[in-house]
Amino acid sequence: MKNKKLPHEFDYYVLLFFILAFIGWLWEVVLYFITAHAFINRGVYRGPYLPVYGVGGLLLYFLFHSYQKKPIRVFLMSAAVCSVLEYLTSFFLERRWGIRWWDYSGHFLNINGRICLMGAAAFGVGGAVLVCLFFPLYEKIYLKMNRKWRTRICLLMLAIFAADATYCAVRPNVGYGISSRAFSKDGGLID
Repeated sequence: MKNKKLPHEFDYYVLLFFILAFIGWLWEVVLYFITAHAFINRGVYRGPYLPVYGVGGLLLYFLFHSYQKKPIRVFLMSAAVCSVLEYLTSFFLERRWGIRWWDYSGHFLNINGRICLMGAAAFGVGGAVLVCLFFPLYEKIYLKMNRKWRTRICLLMLAIFAADATYCAVRPNVGYGISSRAFSKDGGLID
């Protein structure tokens, strides 16, 4: 079997991951601000990123970047892939910490409160925008960046993320507007 080489250097994917994780965090914060009128740092981690969006975006890149001229197909495939990722992520997080970071139980056509039709449609639209519009733009910007600066930014982001992930493995970001449970001041979980 031939060893297939990735079309870009590693830093291309690291930067893309963090950009998409930040966009996902921003989306969730703005959405929550509009609906609940409060700024809430959404997600398991403390930093301004939601890794599930970074992972989802990279999945969409690897699976669908060759479909840039087929937005309807990308919409349908993105809705499916991202819904599966969201379901599995919700399942893992709840198994790991016994906490739900989101619950769609009140939404139309939900599955165990982990995913719903509206969320799938939003992921479909987001995936089509990413694949058909954002990825080509990102490619152009990436190619204009100095390699040394790209490497430095990647190393810095990876170090911050590793420290945040280590801390949050023990004390995940929980509380009002973030999860179904919260930690007390002495570190114990409260409902």
